[in-house]
Amino acid sequence: MGKIIAIANQKGGVGKTTTSVNLAASLGVLEKKVLLIDADPQANATSGLGIDVESVEIGTYQLLEHTNTAIEAAIPTETPNLDIIPAHIDLVAIEIELVDKDQREYMLKKALEEIKDQYDYILIDCAPSLGLLTLNALTAANAVIIPIQCEYFALEGLGKLLNTIKSVQKIHNKNLDIEGLLLTMYDSRLRLSNQVVDEVQKHFNDMVFSTIIQRNVKLSEAPSYGENIINYDASSKGASNYLSLAKEIITKNS
Repeated sequence: MGKIIAIANQKGGVGKTTTSVNLAASLGVLEKKVLLIDADPQANATSGLGIDVESVEIGTYQLLEHTNTAIEAAIPTETPNLDIIPAHIDLVAIEIELVDKDQREYMLKKALEEIKDQYDYILIDCAPSLGLLTLNALTAANAVIIPIQCEYFALEGLGKLLNTIKSVQKIHNKNLDIEGLLLTMYDSRLRLSNQVVDEVQKHFNDMVFSTIIQRNVKLSEAPSYGENIINYDASSKGASNYLSLAKEIITKNS
């Protein structure tokens, strides 16, 4: 049975989509069958894998509305072993449309039932909010990865997210685990970066991934070419960081 991992943090710009796309690609390269679900109306994970967002007719919106199945929505990418359920700007409307529905927090969970055994890993790129979209992702997931930027205010909002996870565990999904806290945008030359790493490791010790994602120009460039870091520059620091993270997750789950 596939493991479903949400990548969530209500703070924007912490590396959620970068992590979703490049971790998915790295797991694929390591011969795991992976499905990436773009659950962010900005659809950056979709465009970051070279898919024209405007051309998306069946995606996460239709999946949550239950007008199409996950099998119909999933499309292959150019990366080996990696499929995606893409997003479109219409996903913005889903929170309003689901509000009156029964069991609105379980729409994604139900939609993934038929497909989850076909993949080793299903990754969900969450929107930078704690709204209904993110709640659906946390209810459907077995675990959550929380990217934390190695910058000032890094821990701001983390308490709120951890409280949300606790209430999801209590009300909707008692099996939800924290897969790990992932330190991103690390620059070893900056004292602040090192302070954040020390602080997060001191507070959360075993919950923090050993792999740290370093600041890397290639990681920033890759999405503008519609490519993940493995396809764009497999020899870059960014590629080696995400392959290391993928190996850490595989080891942890084996």
